[in-house]
Amino acid sequence: MSYVEKNLMPSEAVIYRANLHWAIYMPAIIMGAFSLLMCLMNPIFGIMLIVLLIFPMALSAFVNAKSSEFAVTNKRVMMKFGFIRRTSLEVLLTKVEGITVDQSILGRMFNFGTIVVGGTGGSKTPFPKIADPMRFRREVQEQIEKKSEAVAR
Repeated sequence: MSYVEKNLMPSEAVIYRANLHWAIYMPAIIMGAFSLLMCLMNPIFGIMLIVLLIFPMALSAFVNAKSSEFAVTNKRVMMKFGFIRRTSLEVLLTKVEGITVDQSILGRMFNFGTIVVGGTGGSKTPFPKIADPMRFRREVQEQIEKKSEAVAR
């Protein structure tokens, strides 16, 4: 059972889930290409790079991807990042003051970015390399709007 499911409140439903973008594997991919070139020049050094550097980098990215969760529910925003060292954020929709999306040029090209959810009196923890961060922000805003419409009735 995932972190989000374990921590749902009564009558709370997940509206949208986001994941880390495949760009988290880019350092391992780039180093892998470099290692393949090194294998052509010096096979032993190239294989050592793969075993000692690329494999741990790829494994670390994989563990981060599998242990990170980002969700918008009908009541709050939930984010969890990390396996051994965990960073989590849960903010009620009524307490969300703003969502910042930061995208580099590559982030805009490949549709990933850093999300920072600001809540009343809370810290602003960045969650990097989220896939489709604009959609995540839109989903949060739509849920906030639904909450405010329900209160107005």
